[in-house]
Amino acid sequence: MLAQPERGCLVIADITGYTAFLTGTELGHAQDVLADLISTTVATFRPLLRLAKLEGDAAFVYAPSSKIDGPMLLDIVERCYFTFHGRVRNIRQATTCQCNACRQIPTLNLKVFAHDGEFVRQRIAGREELAGADVILVHRLLKNSVAETFRLQGYALFTEGCVRATGLDPAGLGMREHVESYEHLGEVRGFVHDLQTRWREEQERRRVYVAPGKADLEMSFDVPGPPAMVWDYLTSPNKRPRYTPGVTSFDQTNPHGRRGPGTTNHCAHGSDVIVEEIVDWRPFEYFTVRFVLMGFPIEETAELTATDRGTRVALRQKTARTKKAREWWVSMRDQYAAMMQDMFARLAALVAEDAVAENLPIGQEQTEHDARETHNDQHGHRLPEQ
Repeated sequence: MLAQPERGCLVIADITGYTAFLTGTELGHAQDVLADLISTTVATFRPLLRLAKLEGDAAFVYAPSSKIDGPMLLDIVERCYFTFHGRVRNIRQATTCQCNACRQIPTLNLKVFAHDGEFVRQRIAGREELAGADVILVHRLLKNSVAETFRLQGYALFTEGCVRATGLDPAGLGMREHVESYEHLGEVRGFVHDLQTRWREEQERRRVYVAPGKADLEMSFDVPGPPAMVWDYLTSPNKRPRYTPGVTSFDQTNPHGRRGPGTTNHCAHGSDVIVEEIVDWRPFEYFTVRFVLMGFPIEETAELTATDRGTRVALRQKTARTKKAREWWVSMRDQYAAMMQDMFARLAALVAEDAVAENLPIGQEQTEHDARETHNDQHGHRLPEQ
């Protein structure tokens, strides 16, 4: 039986400086560091992108085109880069070893390539592989002139096909156009996203965060899915109406071409419309929104924490510090809490239902699945079915 073509977002994350690091340092320490960084990278992609294969200094992952939009893809890519560099910094700070491998850890960087195209699954030597011209194309992107052209070591290159399929806005995001030419493939047009600058901006950005113990109302809810998956449901304009009680329409405006600070959500409940403004955005840790309810301003932080059963979402709200606002909030918070209980009960049921439909492990199952899958792939065994 012939394999049926599928369409998906194909992504490769590649460690820059891998060869020089591995050959110019002590092999034992170098390999331990690289294994740690690759595992960290793969874990950041899951479960929204699935591991296809580990390829030495790179991870090849993918997702069906219909399962991921441009803003979420950008969040995942940036989160991967931020987590990678956070891990590089932590490893270096945690060691007192002065061997060449440990001293050169900060020279490592990460570049990411994303393309949307067709592929087929096939069995080779007892394991599943993705094959097709688009799979070849995304791998060819690893050889490029981006570093020389833009003087970048850390970047993401999104092909024109990926941008078109996911709805990314390269101009609004400040991406720079770039063209590569490959034998048999011809010219490949894409857009370069400067991850080095984004990492610096992330370190400098002011936090807007309602801390535990500083809120007028604190609630927590357990959702049976990993933080990245729950984040997607909480922030996607297509998913919010599926579990929010009484919502008749939900529109989102992204002035910077992506979800994040400055994004506004217009949530209609019949003739009533609540406008939320995102004021802080830390995928997949927390986000903070401001909105006005019955004439009173509310600031709300939603913080996500992984648990054995999935994700705990902590909601913390505070209102203006005036006497009138506080009295109003006291009279309203039980009603608001009941609405949140209903909403998160619906969300938990929806996430569980979708996870079963897509055969995605959750909670402790996800942790064990990730560890087993990465170990199997590193040792050349067949990946478990997903």
